Amino acid sequence: MSRTPKGAYIRCLLGALMSFNAQQKPSLSVEDYLAGEPCSEIRHEYIDGQVYAMAGASRAHGLILNAFAFALTPAARLKNCQLFTSDMKVRLEIDGKTLFYYPDLLLSCDPEDRESDFCQLPCLIAEVLSESTERIDRREKLLAYQTLPSLLEYLLVAQDGERVEVYRRKNDWRAECYDNGDIWLDCLATAVPVAEIYLDLNRA
Repeated sequence: MSRTPKGAYIRCLLGALMSFNAQQKPSLSVEDYLAGEPCSEIRHEYIDGQVYAMAGASRAHGLILNAFAFALTPAARLKNCQLFTSDMKVRLEIDGKTLFYYPDLLLSCDPEDRESDFCQLPCLIAEVLSESTERIDRREKLLAYQTLPSLLEYLLVAQDGERVEVYRRKNDWRAECYDNGDIWLDCLATAVPVAEIYLDLNRA
């Protein structure tokens, strides 16, 4: 039996998800979205002409994200990479559709990836899971981020316990789960202890 190539399957599933998510609202151009977003009091993600407001983060979310970024910063500086938390968009082009997401953590090490409002060539993306975003992070974004040719690893970081899932391109995006020890990151050629990611949360 013939099988649909994985890339085609991902694009097909993403198309279905985007069609399901889209509301009967006027479509917004990419140019208008990029012009209006800096003036908005809240952030919006953009999916093929539709915008979706983002909810605020919990205290635990902020503590985890800040500790993770702090742990990555020395290695990122050594490699002349740029590290962003929450406020930098990533732009994706999938079958003629444009998407902008706001990853919780984004790392770009490509010197050509220097647009002022978004990144297009990240090598690492991480999302801190919450009840309101977990389904999207595990399904829609996991598939969408795989289409970024520069991306080496995608991390999902739990809030309800010390648990990190790592999806790597070299492992065909199969999940690796860590609840202790060190996580090796190909993007930075360095290891980060799980305990470091949760250090501030455990001290709160």
